[in-house]
Amino acid sequence: MSTAVVALAALPAHAVLPTVPSHSAAEAAPAVGAGGLLQAGFGMVVVLGLIFLCAWLARRFGLQRFNGGNVVRVVSSSNIGQRERVVVVEVGGNWLVLGVTPSQINTLHTLPAQAVPQAPVAASAAALKPIDLFAQKLRESITGKTRPAP
Repeated sequence: MSTAVVALAALPAHAVLPTVPSHSAAEAAPAVGAGGLLQAGFGMVVVLGLIFLCAWLARRFGLQRFNGGNVVRVVSSSNIGQRERVVVVEVGGNWLVLGVTPSQINTLHTLPAQAVPQAPVAASAAALKPIDLFAQKLRESITGKTRPAP
């Protein structure tokens, strides 16, 4: 026999075989702790906050509307049926009375532009902002009393 075989036979079995470092199950797959969950939750709150901040800024500074030349302006609109409307639009110095349906738009009448009479603000519930109208309805439902619009 060769000397290498005799030398290997003299060594214990665990000294000859290649070894892999042993790790416990906890070291192999680190568990997600409370710190990791807090960090992920905080990150999500920050991202949502940035989204709402950008939306607020866009609304505050009017970035959602780009009214280029204001060539066409809706003067008035009224529902006639469930899906039919009569709309008065101002184009240049003329008013167009339009009949609007889901499938078509027809010109009903053309007349020169006029001054639009203003309705009293306090008398009309439609003049209220939606948030003010909601606040009024909520107040009425809680107290049971009606209060005049501001």
